[in-house]
Amino acid sequence: MPAPPRSRGAPSRTDLPPSLTFVSAGRAAATRYLSCIRVPDVLVLQGPPLLGAAFALRQEAPSRIDDIALLLAANVCLMAHVFLLNDWSNLSADLADPFKAGDVFTAKGVGRPEIAAFGAFLLVAALALSARLGPVSFLLALGIAGLSALYSLPGAGFKGRPLLNSATHLIGGVLHFQFGYALGGVFDLNGWLLATFFALTFTAGHLAQEVRDHDGDVRMGVRTNAVSFGPKRTFVASVAVFTLSQALLFSMALWGTVPRALAALALLHPLQLRWSVVAFDEGLTHASLCRLQARYRLLYGAIGVAMIAALWVG
Repeated sequence: MPAPPRSRGAPSRTDLPPSLTFVSAGRAAATRYLSCIRVPDVLVLQGPPLLGAAFALRQEAPSRIDDIALLLAANVCLMAHVFLLNDWSNLSADLADPFKAGDVFTAKGVGRPEIAAFGAFLLVAALALSARLGPVSFLLALGIAGLSALYSLPGAGFKGRPLLNSATHLIGGVLHFQFGYALGGVFDLNGWLLATFFALTFTAGHLAQEVRDHDGDVRMGVRTNAVSFGPKRTFVASVAVFTLSQALLFSMALWGTVPRALAALALLHPLQLRWSVVAFDEGLTHASLCRLQARYRLLYGAIGVAMIAALWVG
């Protein structure tokens, strides 16, 4: 019996020339690997160094666009590495967490050795790009990567050490802002004050995230602040640190460290306090804390835009 005639549709993968098959396989692999990166978190953390560069360079920024682009590329690679290292280290815990299990890299077809290699590649790329900005930028990037390793790797395990994990985020937040501020070639009081504002905000957000992940950390025996001191106390501490960061921003506006018009941003903080009260009244559930996180991220994004606008107008 003769074979049925072949359909004239799109050629199958085996019909493609070897070169196109290789390109198609490479594209599919790249898509899988890139899907393992926490894109929203990486994008959010472009803010501090870019604002650091904006405050350091001010009117010079247009003429230093190449350096700013290099800074952005280095920071994207560095932050992607930080989150991949965290995900690689926490795979077992994330698989046991119903809110995270569907998003782990193994669910996307990438194994643990492969994600380790990908993370190492991103770290090398971040350090190489940072080195092109100068030795200070390289050392700052190396410091951020070192703190990330202390926090995430099982041997150090700072994630499971209450207070020490917050100190890691506080120091890392300072270095992260200075990573951009270093483009100006100076380390002055204004820079350290601005870095402290961003570091406090970063630390407060991490405390809220620990409350969000409390149940999963309890199951895995990870002693975060929320597990050690209780989710309610940790949440109150998060709100207090957020309030401290806003008080610092308001004070810097009065002192002239930042444009005085930015003092008006203090009027936004009661809105965040209201959102926090709502999350507390809802029992600090995972859903309520995710909603709060999305809201305050938008709020601080608006603060960042206001800072850039104030510098541009000034």
